[in-house]
Amino acid sequence: MFDRIRILRAGALAGSCLVLAALAGCSDDGNDFDISSQIGADPVLPEPAPALVADMKLAEVVGWKDGQAPSVPEGLTVSVYAKDLANPRTVYTLPNGDVLVVQSRGPSGGPVSRPKDVIRGWIMSMAHGGGGEQKKSNLITLLRDTDRDGTVDERSDLLTDLASPFGVAWYDGTLYVAATDAILAWPYELGQTSIEGEPKVLTPLPGGPINHHWTKDLVLSPHGRYLYASVGSNSNIVENG
Repeated sequence: MFDRIRILRAGALAGSCLVLAALAGCSDDGNDFDISSQIGADPVLPEPAPALVADMKLAEVVGWKDGQAPSVPEGLTVSVYAKDLANPRTVYTLPNGDVLVVQSRGPSGGPVSRPKDVIRGWIMSMAHGGGGEQKKSNLITLLRDTDRDGTVDERSDLLTDLASPFGVAWYDGTLYVAATDAILAWPYELGQTSIEGEPKVLTPLPGGPINHHWTKDLVLSPHGRYLYASVGSNSNIVENG
């Protein structure tokens, strides 16, 4: 195990909320907009326009269509390794070549202190795509390419029903997972396709109704002595920061 666990409180921003706030004060009414007015030490800023619903356009989430792929330099190719994943957040390669994919959604049930909190939550949920469709998530899926041809031919859900997982790491027979409210550990030998039993809770992490940025990442020190977890803030300047 580790001599100690260090939890680093990163000064992460609650990016989604800031983006919404910024968009609320901006609009593009046509092609005659002078973008240079927004550049430099003295930009032209619009007057504040408080509103229950932000005056903004929500971009449509568009996935890759069949046959589409990113453009790459000559001599390289891009192919589909795995698909039909719900909110993949972290990809982690084990020493034996198996790939773990952490699929996760943020925790629900956050505090509502103003009507705009409900509206903001609905708009942010649309960013997941599918018109708010809820697919199975909050799990860790194992992908295996047995013949190393670049295509997954074995797939299994290693862990399910997790509390908004994000970070994952493996060392010396133990799999570590950072859920939104705790660092968890399971005995795990390379090659396993399932994990049974309850995890050991190594340490709690800031969670609860005010979640201080729910994505908690993990990284091991080079020799496996320390395990570091990132804990961001809700915001740098606004409520509950």
